[in-house]
Amino acid sequence: MENILSFFQLIAGMKLTDYLDIAVVTFIIYQALRLVRATNSSRVVGAVVAIIVASWLSGIFKMYSVNFILSSLLQIGIIALVILFQPELRRMLDHLGSVRLNKLLTPEKTREDMEPIIKQTVQACEVMSREKIGALIVFARESRMDEYFKTGTMINGEVSEQLLRNIFFPKAALHDGATIVCDGRVAAAGCVLPLSESKRLSADMGTRHRAGVGMSEVSDAVVVIVSEETGTISVAVGGMLKRHLAPQTLERLLMHELCPEPQNVENLPLRLKQKLLKKDKEEQK
Repeated sequence: MENILSFFQLIAGMKLTDYLDIAVVTFIIYQALRLVRATNSSRVVGAVVAIIVASWLSGIFKMYSVNFILSSLLQIGIIALVILFQPELRRMLDHLGSVRLNKLLTPEKTREDMEPIIKQTVQACEVMSREKIGALIVFARESRMDEYFKTGTMINGEVSEQLLRNIFFPKAALHDGATIVCDGRVAAAGCVLPLSESKRLSADMGTRHRAGVGMSEVSDAVVVIVSEETGTISVAVGGMLKRHLAPQTLERLLMHELCPEPQNVENLPLRLKQKLLKKDKEEQK
């Protein structure tokens, strides 16, 4: 009982900075776990945890020589880990600072603005799927795309079925790269994307699928992929790949990801009231 009272007293005495401190540490741990999950570093992390536990146990049992060796190994190991995971750490830091500042100056696209863009994209994907033409379309959201624009050709064109099909036409100059749609317009084409190194991906997936998943791992973008071999349509979001999508499913998914419906706050109390009345009637029965 005393421990519980002490806990609540500790909570009551916490300041705003204490809550902020906990939130920052939680965020760092969450990002570290995402980094481990997205890369093949689970074994290395397991070895580091084992060394830390062994060092702690050696201190408890007063094994001074072992404790000294393990403590020294940990100090060197921190520097070694930074060098070893330099690409992953750079990718994570880049992702943390990737919120586009021009989002504050550019008006956000409404659902009415995005609907025709999504419909044109779905129509183009349906035709390319039927004709087995490979495609890789990136819908940018909050993350910056500047470094990927530099790898391709700037277009700044209106999204249309004809434009997308012309870009990915097999004999076109830009068909091998990715097309990036930013702020409702085709910003660039022929762009080079980072490849995913995840072992969770099937062995039959080629470079186009790995590039799509890789882009969704390092950014919040929604990536549409059309397979050149099978014609199947896939979507990558947050490092996860959804395959074998029908055109109708693709449209619903893009609508959900790119322009989610706002909650109807005005009807919320009425809905709650209706649920309560229904519950009372059931209890009376």
